[in-house]
Amino acid sequence: MNKIAILYGSSGGNAESVARQVQDLFEGEADLYNVREVTLDEIRDYPYYIIGTSTTGIGDLQDDWEGFLPSFIRLDLSGKKVAIFALGDSASYSSSFAESMKVVYDEIADRTTIVGQMPDEGYTYDDSMAVIDGMFVGLPIDEDNEYDMTEERLTAWVEKLKAEFV
Repeated sequence: MNKIAILYGSSGGNAESVARQVQDLFEGEADLYNVREVTLDEIRDYPYYIIGTSTTGIGDLQDDWEGFLPSFIRLDLSGKKVAIFALGDSASYSSSFAESMKVVYDEIADRTTIVGQMPDEGYTYDDSMAVIDGMFVGLPIDEDNEYDMTEERLTAWVEKLKAEFV
C-alpha cells in the first residue's frame, strides 16, 4: 500500500482517464480506486487522498460519488490531507463550471486539510461555486474544450501535491 489513494467516480470515462494520468505522474506512489467498487476498509489507513469526480448536469456530483460520499465522510479524516479534482464543461456549463468539487469540499473541509487549490486564471468560464477568493478548491479539468491544457495542468498540480504530501 502506498501513502496516496486516488478515488474517482467516472460516468463517461474522462474522470477515470484523468485519475490514471494523476497516478502515472506519482510514478508508482499512488493507488487507484473506483468509488463504485471500493470499501472503506480498503482506504481507511491512507494519510493522503486525491478525490476525482465528473460534474454532471448543472454542478451536480457524479452518480458513483453521490452514493459513496456519505460513507466516505464517516472516515476519520483528522490529520489527513485531501486534494480534489473535477471535470467540467466550461462552455456548455459556464455558470457552474466544475462545481462537483465544491460539493465534496463542503462535506469534508471542516474535518481535514484540503490541499491543491488552484488559481482560476487561465480558465474560460463565467462562474463557479468551486471558486473561493480567486482560487478553485481543487483542480478543474475541461476535457471537452480545453483538453490541450490537461497535461500541463495535471503536471503542475501533481508537483504542488508532492510538496504537500510529506
